[in-house]
Amino acid sequence: MRSKRYLLSFVALTALLLVSCGLIPVAINQAEEILSPDEPAEVVVPEVLPEVIPGDVVQETNQSYESQMPTFADLQFTFEEIYQKVNPSVVHIKTSISSADTFGPSGGEGSGFVWDTEGHIVTNAHVVEGAADISVIFADGAIEDAELIGSDVFSDLAVIQVDVPADQLFPLEMADSSQVRVGQIAVAIGNPFGLQGTMTQGIISGLSRSLQVGNAILGGTYSIPDIIQTDAPINPGNSGGVLVDENGSVIGVTSAIASDTGTNSGIGFVIPSNIVKKFVPMLITEGIVEHSWMGITGTTLTPELAELVGLAEDQRGAIVFSIVSGGPAEQAGVLGGSEETSAEGETISVGGDVIVAIDGQAVNYFEDMISYLFNNTDPGQTITLTVLRDGVEENVELTLGVLPGQ
Repeated sequence: MRSKRYLLSFVALTALLLVSCGLIPVAINQAEEILSPDEPAEVVVPEVLPEVIPGDVVQETNQSYESQMPTFADLQFTFEEIYQKVNPSVVHIKTSISSADTFGPSGGEGSGFVWDTEGHIVTNAHVVEGAADISVIFADGAIEDAELIGSDVFSDLAVIQVDVPADQLFPLEMADSSQVRVGQIAVAIGNPFGLQGTMTQGIISGLSRSLQVGNAILGGTYSIPDIIQTDAPINPGNSGGVLVDENGSVIGVTSAIASDTGTNSGIGFVIPSNIVKKFVPMLITEGIVEHSWMGITGTTLTPELAELVGLAEDQRGAIVFSIVSGGPAEQAGVLGGSEETSAEGETISVGGDVIVAIDGQAVNYFEDMISYLFNNTDPGQTITLTVLRDGVEENVELTLGVLPGQ
């Protein structure tokens, strides 16, 4: 609680300073208006001021703020507390790759964190992809061999396991990522460029991003929904590490950056903790994750696309371009596009259904549908799609399949 109070007080202090800095020019402008020669002198009533802002109230207010203001030492202590709590659970992962290509990469590095006292460690799938051998370096310098338990390219999550006594393992608490808010302070801990136990700090910069992963499937790509964006510095080697809140609870797993140079640009992407909590147990028990699949390609219905297909510009939904032959959508009777046209520099197929809801939940963007499937469904489950077809809404029952390529 002490950590949270200090951070909130720090934000309050910043806001107070900004407001205070804005009072002087406002007061000057008001004075200029009051003393303008175009205004009658009697509008100036200085004796009212002591009644509106009594001196004793101002003094008490200032004292109240001062009593709540954290010192820099307090703030430093807060971040030290977070590091001491989290760092022992964050590991450095090294891999070696068996390859016939002498000039190819011989291995890689990344990060991970302790999931439970049974030795399970969570990391990114791309960190351990193709690894012949995996070693884990703990914060105290101990080195252990690890075994790959499960990996899922479509969530970019993997689980490895070490044989270590339970009393030497410190699982981290998982936060509820649905409660994360833009502007919230966030701390990343990992091993950028092999520099073990590196801590960086920033804020949550954005929510509900999508991150494309895996290879093209039937001409398309697969996206992880609900991705968290942060400006906390993330670099190569941070992959598989953690982004935590002011309590040291895991907000998500650091996975990727947007950069032209391959190094930090202030835009990092984090797999949210709620996705981690759903899929990691599956990886531990089954070794794989079976994702729900509809068998369609499409995009968000923009105002430009809506006008192109003869719908109102304010119509929202996900427009279906094509249907995978033999897939769940085709079996359910969902319609794909029947006429090719050019839009936004690309050739697309229009005339298909526009999905406006899934199980009664509004679909305003294509990502809304992906997010719902990712978080709320399993293969074999039957969902209800509300589609706009020839200007009329109708419901379509669809039984989800298993995403190919797993």
